[in-house]
Amino acid sequence: MAKSKKGITAMRILCDINHPADIHLFKNALWRLRDNGHKYFITARDKEVTLQLLDEYNFSYVAFGKHYSNITGKIYGMFKFNTLMYKEVQRFKPDILISSGSIYAAQVSALIHKPHISMEDTENSYEQIIIYRPFTDVILTSTSFERELGKKQIRYNGYHELAYLHPRYFTPDQSILKILRVHPQDHYVVLRFVSRGSTHDIARKGISRENKIKTVEKFSRYAKVFISSEDPLLYELKQYQLTIEPHRMHDVLYYATMLYGESATMASECAILGTPAIFVDDDGRGYTNDEERYGLVYNFTESIDDQERSIKKGVELLQQPRVKAKFRERHRNLLKDKIDVTKFMVWFIEKYPESAAIMKKSAFYYKQFA
Repeated sequence: MAKSKKGITAMRILCDINHPADIHLFKNALWRLRDNGHKYFITARDKEVTLQLLDEYNFSYVAFGKHYSNITGKIYGMFKFNTLMYKEVQRFKPDILISSGSIYAAQVSALIHKPHISMEDTENSYEQIIIYRPFTDVILTSTSFERELGKKQIRYNGYHELAYLHPRYFTPDQSILKILRVHPQDHYVVLRFVSRGSTHDIARKGISRENKIKTVEKFSRYAKVFISSEDPLLYELKQYQLTIEPHRMHDVLYYATMLYGESATMASECAILGTPAIFVDDDGRGYTNDEERYGLVYNFTESIDDQERSIKKGVELLQQPRVKAKFRERHRNLLKDKIDVTKFMVWFIEKYPESAAIMKKSAFYYKQFA
């Protein structure tokens, strides 16, 4: 093999994308790996805005078709996507595969006898973890991850969202306010409703129809309301629909007065951006629990009583003077404690398998990536 710019053996890296958030997770690491002399290629499914984001960032990729949301489709998809991915790896001939919990990348990596590194942050995706873990070499999780995954698990002190929203990688663009038709001194709230197509969400109902409407009515008294929803919006709420280019969402969240909704990823993004976040979900996440300890995220269950309490908390935050200034100070405290996840990922991939041995020998080695 050829040597990279840093004198490290140049690698061919295949990155499989499960979800639009994975693009943000890996993009900076892939660009840095490319700059260091490595080659990468991306595989993906057509889910939500995945392909739009890949095009926006000028990534070369191959899409394997539509994502399947029901159980029957997911079983069929496992065979279909594994077959398509196997053909792709035969063409690209990767030295290593990376993903955020991709069953397909894991299983195909075993077929071609190449390592697979998974970035995992979702405890309630355990049925998926059980399927991919036997075929995966390393599972990288946050120190806040609330499951023990065995000898393949290696922990670092950070979150996925730090890989792209750390101040070293993200600079907010205030032009989004003009697009939203919001004055810099005005308040606005983002509501985020998710679909229930993931395997860990299928039996879940989320925020009730009545409380979605009530939330808009209550919050509208104090701020302009925008709604981002994976499913079609209720007729009563269509006028509040947020219509922007997908890659501008983080600008929207940075300038928002508050986020309220069902997305753990967006709640965590807001924590890192210094925007108050209310997260409503029965299972919760280790990282949003960790962010609650910094006073940045408020976690509630989907029970009707908790939904009522979450709306009340939202009204309370919207009535607080200088609420964003308070949260920006809290987010600075969080950033002081966490590492640069992109920097850690690049080191781990370039140095693998030596990096895994180092981390297992010295569990706090990640501190040098602050």
